Amino acid sequence: MDYEDTDFVTIDEIMEKLSVCRNTVYTLLKREEIDSFKIGRVWKVPYYSLEKFIKENSSKKSKLTL
Repeated sequence: MDYEDTDFVTIDEIMEKLSVCRNTVYTLLKREEIDSFKIGRVWKVPYYSLEKFIKENSSKKSKLTL
């Protein structure tokens, strides 16, 4: 799927891309490790912020710690 700078990803897409469970995604969002914002009860995650998170963490040798 092609994304533009203004596109948002869903929680399910983040889970799939990172191969993690839903709770892990919410933990990353609450810790502000992935740039996002909430509108009411809905998390909005710009695609570019997920890509940024992946790039920053793919160079680290240690595993993601929660």
